[in-house]
Amino acid sequence: MTTATESVSAGSARTARYVIYGLLGLFAAVYLLPFLVMLITSLKPLEEIRSGNMLALPADPTLDAWVKAWSGACIGVTCDGIRGYFWNSIKMVVPAVAISTILGALNGYVLTKWRFPGHTLVFGLMLFACFIPFQAVLIPMARVLGQIGLSNSTAGLVLVHVVYGLGFTTLFFRNYYEAFPDELIKAAQMDGAGFFRIFWRILLPSSGPIIVVTVIYQFTNIWNDFLFGVSFASGENAPMTVALNNLVSSSTGVKEYNVDMAAAVYAALPTLIVYIVAGRYFVRGLMAGAVKG
Repeated sequence: MTTATESVSAGSARTARYVIYGLLGLFAAVYLLPFLVMLITSLKPLEEIRSGNMLALPADPTLDAWVKAWSGACIGVTCDGIRGYFWNSIKMVVPAVAISTILGALNGYVLTKWRFPGHTLVFGLMLFACFIPFQAVLIPMARVLGQIGLSNSTAGLVLVHVVYGLGFTTLFFRNYYEAFPDELIKAAQMDGAGFFRIFWRILLPSSGPIIVVTVIYQFTNIWNDFLFGVSFASGENAPMTVALNNLVSSSTGVKEYNVDMAAAVYAALPTLIVYIVAGRYFVRGLMAGAVKG
């Protein structure tokens, strides 16, 4: 009887596992379908796109659209492709992510281990800043950038994204450090360690999981941002998202869908690479600090 019961239980578990994996596979296929269409279309000649099935594999694959999208597509009045705008986004994202992450870590450190009168109010205000819509800060931010001489520049976009992302990075690190043992901080203080030494030698080396979460979150938001990019930069200083919009919205000449799709894949590659490299640490970092002890 016991053996029969165990066999039934094992069969039920196996069936449930098959159902779960089947559903996950179905959802993954649906989610990846747009990317597959973009990739297939970018490898087709224009004549094949006009006469063939959207989901059909390319009969004569070619990388001409990729080459043209990178260095020959017309965006505005120039026909140098998207490569300049791609590097604009790199120059914007890397410092913005680094600065907002380190400032968020410092804020979280201060708000949990060096509490001061009114620290809950400060944290509440920073948390409130996370829910301010982008559109509400456009005019004030434009005036500030103009007054400090950073309008229509990559440095100005870096400042905008650091300021807007600081509430989120502070929230992440504050919640993570809240569960960090206070005894380690007190022991370090007794040994004569100061504010920055404790931060650099004790907290920061233990912050790998939440750093990964913050970097992925900030990188994705900043790279994919369009509103700030189109509002505070233009021309050769525009980021990748603005250039991609200008490319696919162009009404002059022949509509080259393969070039548009190749440019869209270029725009998606950095975030895709970040998730592939660090994605497995993302959930682990979100769960870190969820329980105390």
